Amino acid sequence: MTRRTKKVGVSGKYGSRYGVKIRRRINALESRQKKHHVCPECQYPAVKRVSSGIWICKHCGYTYTGGAYFPSTAAGESRLESLLIAQEQSTSAKTKNKEVSEKK
Repeated sequence: MTRRTKKVGVSGKYGSRYGVKIRRRINALESRQKKHHVCPECQYPAVKRVSSGIWICKHCGYTYTGGAYFPSTAAGESRLESLLIAQEQSTSAKTKNKEVSEKK
């Protein structure tokens, strides 16, 4: 059995409609969307999209919300990074205060 959409990939379902540029964009988006993503809970590459913005890990059953097409968005990642930095700064400030109080 031969593959019919080797050249065009997942956008082969559109045939010759909508133009090449749009079909290439859709191909890039859908091929990235449909692959397995890494689970934030168990770190296993088994996360699949259930519906728009809802993602589930087939390995551990963890369900969470994310982007419509990808499990994490750029805004969400930057927010998480800023939260981790703030948390790190607060813990370092607490340890400094504790060291100062112990010296006295």
